[in-house]
Amino acid sequence: MKIAILSDIHANLIALNAVMDDISKNNCEKTLFLGDYVLAGPEPLPTIDYCMHLSTYNNIEMIQGNTDKMLVEYSEDLFNSLKDAGAPIMANALKEDAHILNEEQKEFLKNLPAQKLIEIEGVKILLVHGSPRRNNEDILPDTPPKEVEEMVSETDANIILCGHTHIPCGFQTTTRKTVINVGSVGRPFTEQPKSCYLILNIENGKFTIEHKFVRYDNLKSSEVLAKRSFEGADKLAKVLITPTERHF
Repeated sequence: MKIAILSDIHANLIALNAVMDDISKNNCEKTLFLGDYVLAGPEPLPTIDYCMHLSTYNNIEMIQGNTDKMLVEYSEDLFNSLKDAGAPIMANALKEDAHILNEEQKEFLKNLPAQKLIEIEGVKILLVHGSPRRNNEDILPDTPPKEVEEMVSETDANIILCGHTHIPCGFQTTTRKTVINVGSVGRPFTEQPKSCYLILNIENGKFTIEHKFVRYDNLKSSEVLAKRSFEGADKLAKVLITPTERHF
């Protein structure tokens, strides 16, 4: 079975459509989403509506990301804590997105599971956003392997799939667990700012993995994001062209 895994869309509908087209061309039979659907991106409302539509398909699984949880738990205290933590632009984006999402959309995000364990052809796959321990824990290319081992020590899954950092990478642990960060669809932090997703191919209990990089109209996405009304949207828009920091 060929499976596509996506994460960190961040309201970039143009990127999501490009990736979904590529998934179709690659004849994937199942698609897994690892969270962060709408916050701080160009088109939050049509993006979440599309994701809600996709969630009705039997061959699609979705979990919640850390920013999805932030949106449904929004408060002035959370807004201020983000600002005080040195992320004023993300705080502004959170405030606006929490205001414009309707109750049905927030309920959708609220009801998504934080993690999900599935089994395909005898292979156990754990879906998380950050790590099995926390939805905002980083798994990066330079994370020490010993730390990755500790993060996944409590699961018996064969494969752990994550996102959150927007940087694709992978680890093979001494306990024969495969840990893969699938990258980001909507705000990639790779040298070439293309959307990134993962194809997992399972046959007879064995599997192969491949990160797929997809070109999309990031200039158009950047233009749309720059026109949003929250303070700092123009700076986030530039990241879609030239990736820099993850948080602002």
